Amino acid sequence: MYLECGKRGLSTMLSPRLRPNSCGLLSFFCTIMQYLKLAMDQYERDLLSVVNSLLLSIQESDLRHTMSSPCNDSCIRFSLVKLLRLSGYDAGVCAAKWPGSNKVPGGDHEYIDVVSHNDTGSPERLIIDIDFHSHFQIARAVESYDRILASLPVVYVGSWNKMNQFLQVMVEAARASLKQNSMPFPPWRSLAYLQAKWQSPYQRKLSPDEQSFSGTNSFEHNQCGGHLKRLQSEIEIKRMLKPVNNSWRPKLDRLRQSSYRTL
Repeated sequence: MYLECGKRGLSTMLSPRLRPNSCGLLSFFCTIMQYLKLAMDQYERDLLSVVNSLLLSIQESDLRHTMSSPCNDSCIRFSLVKLLRLSGYDAGVCAAKWPGSNKVPGGDHEYIDVVSHNDTGSPERLIIDIDFHSHFQIARAVESYDRILASLPVVYVGSWNKMNQFLQVMVEAARASLKQNSMPFPPWRSLAYLQAKWQSPYQRKLSPDEQSFSGTNSFEHNQCGGHLKRLQSEIEIKRMLKPVNNSWRPKLDRLRQSSYRTL
């Protein structure tokens, strides 16, 4: 994993040998989460700012039902991709699908990607997920897990490597929360299942198929308007909140030093 403490830094910090006791475990994950949120390069920060501004500019009347089945916010994603492309970004909607196996249930997921080129001309692919929180909601979550969930970015913008770091932390935090409530850890909460959502083969589209348009009065599509308003409200709230202090930094430095000593 690509943290300041090296490729093996996050994996080492998540090792059972270094974890605090159960009482402080979720606070430990929250500390790591705060670092991950700030570990963004300038391009990612700029793109996140653009994405948030464009999402705030979308009106409910801009949304078009893109399929006969439940929309599941697909209309919001295509509206955002349209605006990103008008802003000069190579953006597309990616529809991923994977078969089930003994350990990983089958499923599908839709997200956005933006492809850019670095100084050497190599393509770089960033992932945009407009409903990041929903992937980590669990039943009867303990209060400290809810705090970690609330600390997640409203909209994820970043590389797959960074995404994978978030997934590792949230899987372990969910496992700890469920364990405190003596609840089983289901396969759809596993790291492999979450990774499948963004790592499986996908079909990339720049706009919805015209033949898939249907009337915009279906109940499922009307729900998207509510989701858009909730998303915009959460973005506005996050914009108004400012970090109170950086007291978590020394704590993370101590964790990194401990990680080095065990390597």
